[in-house]
Amino acid sequence: MNTGNNMEFFFDPKSIAIVGASPKPGKASHVILENLKKIGYNGTIYPINPKYRHIGDLQCYRSLADIGDQIDVAVFVLPASKVIDILKGPVNNVRGAIIISSGFKEAEKGKWLEEELRDIVEKKGIRVIGPNCLGIYDAISRIDTFLVPTERVKRPKKGGLSILTQSGSFAVLIMDEMATEGIGIARIVSYGNKVDVDEADCLSFLSEDEATRYVLLYIESVENGREFVDMASRCTAKKPVIAIKVGKGEAGLHAARSHTGAMGGKYEIYRAAFKKAGIIEVDGYEGLKDACKVLDAYDMVHGKKVLIITDGGGIGVSMADACEELGLEVKRLTDDSRKSLSSRLPAFSATDNPIDLTASATDDSYFAAIEEGFLNGYDIAIVTVLWGPPTLTAGVVDRINEVMNSYNKPVIICSPGGEFTRKMGKLFEEKGMPVFLTPEAAVRAAAVLTGNGTRLN
Repeated sequence: MNTGNNMEFFFDPKSIAIVGASPKPGKASHVILENLKKIGYNGTIYPINPKYRHIGDLQCYRSLADIGDQIDVAVFVLPASKVIDILKGPVNNVRGAIIISSGFKEAEKGKWLEEELRDIVEKKGIRVIGPNCLGIYDAISRIDTFLVPTERVKRPKKGGLSILTQSGSFAVLIMDEMATEGIGIARIVSYGNKVDVDEADCLSFLSEDEATRYVLLYIESVENGREFVDMASRCTAKKPVIAIKVGKGEAGLHAARSHTGAMGGKYEIYRAAFKKAGIIEVDGYEGLKDACKVLDAYDMVHGKKVLIITDGGGIGVSMADACEELGLEVKRLTDDSRKSLSSRLPAFSATDNPIDLTASATDDSYFAAIEEGFLNGYDIAIVTVLWGPPTLTAGVVDRINEVMNSYNKPVIICSPGGEFTRKMGKLFEEKGMPVFLTPEAAVRAAAVLTGNGTRLN
């Protein structure tokens, strides 16, 4: 590991070589070549394969040594042993390599190959992402080395989320999910076995990256704990970092070892490291999606006071329980606030916290309840809209948006239900308010904004 500062070229390469390039559709190297064209990469592409003189409209070179110019990034799509053979040769014009190939330490026979790879690149001063990875998807610099066709996995729009992951399949999964949810991506790095570049290197880079608003980490193992905590702390001082840790039990740890050769370690050590570094840990894939959704919409808050507003009492009780489990504060409103609300809400409304607007809820009563909470120092409002009350109209979306913008505090919408409810939920999303379909998901999102995370104590 060589932390961060000399890997910027990976994210803005002026040239990319594809070693093992092929003109045959369906071949991994051909998919990568096509993806670079589709995303609009505007640097120079060098296909490398001694079998061909041209691939499409591009000149094809016999070897890296035949290219007279410096190559910022060489993408290797070859069997592991051939990668070693090429790098052993006269390769002196490559700054960085992305080694897609598997067959290294994740397999018993490949451990010695990975050690040999490490020795070669250290001597030649080549930075390496991989092996056993997908490399980089970068919506900012328009780079896509993922060997998955765009027809099968949709690419997300440009946005503020950057993702660091040991797992290539997770990178593909979350990319497709974020595209479907309309959440924008800045950069994704799938670094696999991390023979060189690791999560600490990437965090160092992302901490200074203006395109990245928040970071998601998928972690199987961390080899250098102290360096990781230092770089993560630097990053969390500037932007939120959320993490999902897998391989916590024996079965998961065994799977991680066979997946990327991860060494693992006791989960309690990771939890302590996350806490020390200010990383927000999420529990499971659903918690991860909730975190991305809410951080795409809002900035972090400085307190933990949550106001719960519903138009049905039972769901408010469920939310209050979930808030307590995740360390959020569901404090009662003051007597003065309750008196004020009583004059503005339907007659049978409960003016405690949760506030229950009952089946008589109106557009204006939602506005009044949220405003009273924000005036009295609540940091977040979790607002349930069940759409049952006949007095409620689509105008409630504008009223809630109005009060949210007036006080510049986050409103998290919980709107469980069927077809009609989901159709109405899209109106909130069009105004930039995230909608969650269960009370637990809405509370998890609130916990992320406070920095508490969604891992139960």
